[in-house]
Amino acid sequence: MKHFSLASDAIDLARLHASLQHPGSGGFCAFEGWVRNSNEGRAVNGLEYEAYAELALAEGERVVEEAIARYGVNAAHCMHRTGNLAIGDLAVWIGVSSAHRDEAFRACRYIIDEIKHRLPIWKKEHYIDGDTAWVACAHTYREHEHEHKHGHDHAHEPAAAFVPDYSRQTRLREVGEVGQAKLAAACVLVIGAGGLGCPVLTYLAGAGVGTLGIVDGDRLDASNLHRQTLYDARDIGEPKVDLAARRIAALNPTVTVRTYADPLHAGNIVDVFEQYDLVVECTDDLGSRYLSNDATILTGTPLILASVYQYEGQLQVVTAKPGDPCLRCLWPQEPAAGVAGSCIESGVLGPVPGVLGSMQAIEALKLLLDLPRQADHALLLINLLDGTSQRLPIDAAQGCILHDGCIEAARRGLATAQATHDVDIVFGDLDAAIAAGYTLVDLREAKEIAAQPLHAPSQWIPSALIGERATELVKGPMLLICASGRRSGVAARMLRGQGMLNIHSLAGGMAALATPHDRFVG
Repeated sequence: MKHFSLASDAIDLARLHASLQHPGSGGFCAFEGWVRNSNEGRAVNGLEYEAYAELALAEGERVVEEAIARYGVNAAHCMHRTGNLAIGDLAVWIGVSSAHRDEAFRACRYIIDEIKHRLPIWKKEHYIDGDTAWVACAHTYREHEHEHKHGHDHAHEPAAAFVPDYSRQTRLREVGEVGQAKLAAACVLVIGAGGLGCPVLTYLAGAGVGTLGIVDGDRLDASNLHRQTLYDARDIGEPKVDLAARRIAALNPTVTVRTYADPLHAGNIVDVFEQYDLVVECTDDLGSRYLSNDATILTGTPLILASVYQYEGQLQVVTAKPGDPCLRCLWPQEPAAGVAGSCIESGVLGPVPGVLGSMQAIEALKLLLDLPRQADHALLLINLLDGTSQRLPIDAAQGCILHDGCIEAARRGLATAQATHDVDIVFGDLDAAIAAGYTLVDLREAKEIAAQPLHAPSQWIPSALIGERATELVKGPMLLICASGRRSGVAARMLRGQGMLNIHSLAGGMAALATPHDRFVG
């Protein structure tokens, strides 16, 4: 049975419910969307759904498969009606069965949000007064948010494709239609979808940048909301990279979005940077900034850096042109972890990253449009308490040039990062790891653990939840374990990217425990 289907007749709930029964399931969650008798104050007497069937079936299948993989559920299915429906008819049904209820809830919500956003399905409302109107189901964000409704009857055409209006922007002499075409052809990578990344993504998407890449491995926390304005309280616990992608699609559906749920590392960052015209670094992680700086120098991809501290901010543009300074020209060596406080440790007033992120967006657009910029290469320092700013000159001749130049400094930096990222610690067996003081963290699902118990004290956090529950991990060396080593490897790299460097993965997972020697790799 397929995971997604369209139905022209009434939905057989009993059959669908039975198809999702699984011996390893302890939780079942279902969503039902019914036809109601009113919308926005207008009395409705029926609906009509029209779908581009081939595309809807293919995309719907992908959505449900994504939910199964993302949340580790046992089974899921979505059925959407087409044709004419009466008041009270069931229009959409989603069912998910899983080992635990939380995964079922999350998967069910993910499916309905993505179905309404991504599928070419249109709804035509029939009103009591005889009027009708098409209501676009694609490119909406939440099922209960306001749906865009056309002001006149489109009885012979589905909802028209969104056409962005850049007239206020193209009216600028320096932009015009030529500049707008440049933006449409541009590819920009944004690393971090937090306080800095939210305004960057919003303004670049609104400006019509053709392709935006988003890198973020975090889930939204309630403490983020005072400064990360792309999100709201209903999003707490969801991956920010997915939330940001959906909001961009709602803001400007013509923008192509690529997402990277795992932090970039020394092994892949150069390859990723080479796919983009410009990179905007928006994290509060010094390691990410230095890694991005080195990749920029080696690929020639311009980089815009910003950071905030309480009420202050810094901004630097690394053009990657020969002779122009880079981050290492100002600070040759990356400071030790913990030297620069994060927002968690030092606090931050919400608008501060908003201001700096907006300035990053301006610099990005200036580079993409070849607009005039400051001739000097300086670090801009901003104090938002007293409203002052100053420019700190950066002299490449006094920086990396003294140490063989920016390119050699970047190569050394990337090599060091690669060595740190690929630390390989070998133990004779699992007992030796335990004796060495490693805390074991089991990332497997309950049914996997029941089938092959670890037989050693361990902390249990399912792999799908490791990001949001990282704060529960104890300090000290940790060994992540899964069935094959794949999930634990991804989790270890993600956590290392967040600064938790004393985390390792059991190579080969539980399957490797039968071998004479167990290896632990990061």
